[in-house]
Amino acid sequence: MSSPIRRLALAVGAAALALLAPAAAPAAPRVHTVIIDKMKFGPVPASVRAGDVILWVNKDMFRHTATAKDKSFDVDLQPGASGTTVVSKPGAISVICRYHPAMRAMLKVAK
Repeated sequence: MSSPIRRLALAVGAAALALLAPAAAPAAPRVHTVIIDKMKFGPVPASVRAGDVILWVNKDMFRHTATAKDKSFDVDLQPGASGTTVVSKPGAISVICRYHPAMRAMLKVAK
């Protein structure tokens, strides 16, 4: 086989193998917990990615919400209750409590 034909055959073979190789599976969603206590959102995890779950836990004696200002989620939590939301898109999401607007957090979601 001449050199150009051999290189072409190798390139075609490599392309065929690439098509047959399994695609990398996306990372499984992770669950991140944010504790609400003493009228404050606890630390917001730094490693949140789109598709991950946020578990909001209200350890306070008051009713609170975890409400995204962009309206992407609104979790209403009675005292002692917990609730979840799945973050669907990357970006910064400002979070407040509807009942206590001074309670604020910033959720940064990576791709």
